[in-house]
Amino acid sequence: MDRMIRCITSDGSIMAAADSTYLVATAQQIHGTSPVATAALGRLLTGASLMGSMLKKEDASLTLKINGGGPLGTVIAIADSHGNCRGCVDNPAVELPLKPNGKLDVGTAVGANGILGVIRDFGEGSPYIGHVEIKSGEIAEDLTNYYAVSEQIPTVCALGVLLDKGDSRRLLAGGMLIQVLPGTDQAAIDRLERNVSGLKPVTTMLAAGMSIEEMCKTALEGFEMEILDEFQIGYVCNCSKERVLRAISTLKPEDILSLADEKGFAEAKCQYCGHTYQLSEQELKELAEKKASKIIRGK
Repeated sequence: MDRMIRCITSDGSIMAAADSTYLVATAQQIHGTSPVATAALGRLLTGASLMGSMLKKEDASLTLKINGGGPLGTVIAIADSHGNCRGCVDNPAVELPLKPNGKLDVGTAVGANGILGVIRDFGEGSPYIGHVEIKSGEIAEDLTNYYAVSEQIPTVCALGVLLDKGDSRRLLAGGMLIQVLPGTDQAAIDRLERNVSGLKPVTTMLAAGMSIEEMCKTALEGFEMEILDEFQIGYVCNCSKERVLRAISTLKPEDILSLADEKGFAEAKCQYCGHTYQLSEQELKELAEKKASKIIRGK
């Protein structure tokens, strides 16, 4: 499991920082992602984890969905209020040349001609849905732009995924999210901007052995900082056989029965964790009968 902390300064600004290395490595193993796909999905997962931790309701969830017209297609990350998350990418095997500076070209892989969607579901009816145009496809800049445009909250988001060039299974990942809350004076904002402008990339700090506490202190130098909470985060999927059965029950009775193969079974695979659920012919028959009964009663 990875770790996240949330901090607050004496002037009311808040910050979250996370080491998401194992979370991203788990996603890489599940989806078999190429280096550039790992970087894109890893950044979005880390961003979702940080944003999810800002939710104020226990059972709330946050979904990030981005598609900029690039070869990766749609990239999705879903987080709960504890920062645990899961995600997927349409085309995980995409390979692209490195940028001239030797870095992975996430911006081209995601694309910059499309929409970033943010869904907050508090389990109280209709979820809050926000959309902004993608600015760069680099993920962190797009999340920063989302807060500025959609919520008018001055925000700095820094995300990073660093893969070993010799073995892409060896990686570092992490992120930081800093928000200036209403009432913060201009002097404090100016100091924070100076601090942020001098920050090294997240993965550079992690590679140098810095803890997430030290990363926060560096970003908030000159401020009185208090750690609000600390918790473990991980790649967590909430799929279950019951959810699969509920999804299949939305089909027509004849379509439910047609799912069985020649051996009398049907299989459903979770797009987020890869777990496969097997349904027997008898289970399918019972679902079809229940659906047919509901249709008759509806008439």
